[in-house]
Amino acid sequence: MGHIISFTNQKGGVGKTTSAVNVALSLGVTEEKTLLIDLDPQANATTGVMDITEAPTSSIYDVLIKDLPIKDAITPTKFPDLDLIASTNDLVGAEIELVSVLAREYQLQKCLKSIKKKYNFIIIDCPPSLGLLTINALTASDSIIIPIQSEYYALEGLGQLLNTVRLVQRHLNKKLEIAGVLMTMYDGRLNLSKQVADEVQSYFKDKLFNTLIHRNVRLSEAPSFGKPALLYDASSTGAMDYMNLTEEILQRVG
Repeated sequence: MGHIISFTNQKGGVGKTTSAVNVALSLGVTEEKTLLIDLDPQANATTGVMDITEAPTSSIYDVLIKDLPIKDAITPTKFPDLDLIASTNDLVGAEIELVSVLAREYQLQKCLKSIKKKYNFIIIDCPPSLGLLTINALTASDSIIIPIQSEYYALEGLGQLLNTVRLVQRHLNKKLEIAGVLMTMYDGRLNLSKQVADEVQSYFKDKLFNTLIHRNVRLSEAPSFGKPALLYDASSTGAMDYMNLTEEILQRVG
């Protein structure tokens, strides 16, 4: 049965979507049947795989708000082991529309039940907030991965995120675990990056992934071509970092 992993951090610009997209593809190319769900109204994960998918005819908004069967929202990619459920900016209104729904925190979990057995992994790209969409993702997930950028304010706001995770564990999803914390935008030439990594290591200990996602031009360019880094430049540092990360994820939760 599919292991559901949410990539979440309420701070924007931490490499959350890049990580979700590249891990999903890396799992797909290693023949792990994988579904990528774009739960962010900005729809960056959707555009990040645009080159390998046909234009989606429906989105996660239709599933959560309009009761479209989730199987009808799945868009196949050029890779037989990777599927997508797209997002659109319609999702902006979903937070408000979900408020009046009975058991609103469980909407995504309820929808995923019918397809969970079809996949080895379901990867969810969460919005950069701790609103109802993120709560739905955490309630539906088996584990979360928290990307943290190697910047001065890296740990700012994490207390709020971890408190939200604890509340979800207590009241909505007792089995939710933190699969790992991921350092992104790492630059080994900067003392700051090393200091932040040390600080995160001391705080999270064995939860920190050994793999560091280095700052990499090819990784930054790839989304503008609608491709994950592995397809844009397989030999780039970014692509190799995400393949290494995927191996670590498989060891931890596979």
